[in-house]
Amino acid sequence: MQGDGHPGWPARLSGLVVPAGTVTLRTPRLWDGPEWSQIRLAERDHLETWEPSAPEGWEQRNTLLSWPGQWGAMRRLARHGSTLPFAILVDGRFVGQITVGNIVRGALCSGWVGYWVSRTMTGGGVGTAALAMVVDHCFGAAELHRLEATVRPDNAASLRILEKVGFRREGLFERYLYVAEMWRDHLCLAITAEDVRESASAALVRAGSAEWA
Repeated sequence: MQGDGHPGWPARLSGLVVPAGTVTLRTPRLWDGPEWSQIRLAERDHLETWEPSAPEGWEQRNTLLSWPGQWGAMRRLARHGSTLPFAILVDGRFVGQITVGNIVRGALCSGWVGYWVSRTMTGGGVGTAALAMVVDHCFGAAELHRLEATVRPDNAASLRILEKVGFRREGLFERYLYVAEMWRDHLCLAITAEDVRESASAALVRAGSAEWA
């Protein structure tokens, strides 16, 4: 376990084949902006329901002009070792993001994971594959011990993804985040390195949910 620096970054993670295609993860790039903004604006009804509200509003926060600032912030946080941000690609095409944030080293050695995937990929195994790859990376090269995720109890799709990869429910945070104009309860789920006997990706392959690329 390292006390300083940012092990596991930068990184490119590949690859699992799922019904939707071949899933790979890489560092977000400045030229991801057009695809990112197009998906975010077109699929507002699919995404906004689950994401924390922001003062500037959805349109302003997801316009193409807002991407350089967000991309720059991700780069700075990654260089400081507090975030591991990844773009999710399917057959080389940008379809979403998965980020490990709030990374704390030392005795805690933990991070929080969040993700979103385009509606066109729903049911194709993309979110599950991306999460499994990130879990393996965090418990390997990134040298973390624990990952947490918070999800609204009515977000059945996200709960299925987390539990399929091996996250367990640890409790309920009442009125935890301001989402869709209300303070919403969120379930807390977590996984530790001891929970992953071989690798999360290998477990998906063994279960027949994915194949190695």
